[in-house]
Amino acid sequence: MAALNEVLIKFSDIAANPDKQLKAYLESGKKVVACAPVYTPEEIIHSMGFVPMGVWGADVEIKEAKQYFPAFICSIMQSILELGIKGVYNGVSAIVIPSLCDSLKTLGQNWKSAVKDIPFIPMTYPQNRANENGKSFTKAGYERVIKDLEAATGAVFSEEALKKSIEIYNEHNAAMRKISNLLIGYPQITASQRSDIFKSAYFMAKEEHTKLLDELINVLEETKSEENKKIKIITSGILADNKNLLKIIDDSNFQIVGDEIAHESRQYRVDAKLNLSPLDALSEKFSEMDNCSVLYDVEKKRADYIVELAKRTGAKGVAIFMTKFCDPEEFDYVFVKRALDAAEIPSTLVEVDRQMVNYGQAQTILQTFAEMIG
Repeated sequence: MAALNEVLIKFSDIAANPDKQLKAYLESGKKVVACAPVYTPEEIIHSMGFVPMGVWGADVEIKEAKQYFPAFICSIMQSILELGIKGVYNGVSAIVIPSLCDSLKTLGQNWKSAVKDIPFIPMTYPQNRANENGKSFTKAGYERVIKDLEAATGAVFSEEALKKSIEIYNEHNAAMRKISNLLIGYPQITASQRSDIFKSAYFMAKEEHTKLLDELINVLEETKSEENKKIKIITSGILADNKNLLKIIDDSNFQIVGDEIAHESRQYRVDAKLNLSPLDALSEKFSEMDNCSVLYDVEKKRADYIVELAKRTGAKGVAIFMTKFCDPEEFDYVFVKRALDAAEIPSTLVEVDRQMVNYGQAQTILQTFAEMIG
């Protein structure tokens, strides 16, 4: 048990201290590129010699960013800009921001005005991504990112280097999927510890994070699982990493046995095919992504995906964490709730944002949900 706690503390320290990680990389002579949500082409950035570092904002009071955003917009975008204005990201070579929702589009434009010393590089994705035109459009977007990175930083792109980075990312994807499935059998891992495993991935080079995951997997396989007296649930939403919220989940005797969170497992579902040229492989990968609120899907297959995930993991219910003012998630909720009800899988909705101070309502909702399905 001591060995397990030791490796979990490593994940926790990294997840809690992205500024420490950034400083360490910069002091070692490495260059860092900030990657905004949701599907930034990290493989390209990694292949050009940078450490891709995720920026999903933080639980901070919004002050400076109010000059650029209205109050009724996703707090993740607000807090990313707030941190940028305050100099938290100083030292990064550029920021890449995809345009998968209206809020992300405005973040990019506001960034150019508010944070002039960190170049903004857009990644424009198509809505209809699965047909040949969509794949070509995506590939053109990647080629633009490459040119912009070369112009902003002086780095040089290499297809051979990209192929190697794709292999590294595929390996990391597999390790993340393995750990997610493995944790189902270890109810002693708390919601907060599980979150740290996923969150830490944004602040490390992927090959380094894979080594840490392998260490955890080895320790878990040598650790006896405790009797499961917790209530199994899956979580859904954009982001659910707040420590106060995670503590409520643990205090309510829930075990997260799977997630459909953009910040977590949605990132690792699809690998790039190694038999294609590197850029074609990445374009094909994006075309195969699905079951996500920010990816266009007229059939709303995500709803059925969540039902099947609940059944596969043995979850007794689904906790949906709705990011306030997130239109894509709000649009999808009707379809998800309808599918869960039809499958007789209980669900509950908790509204969250980056500026929450009082968690009393969330606590009441989750504790009531625990009493209903426990």
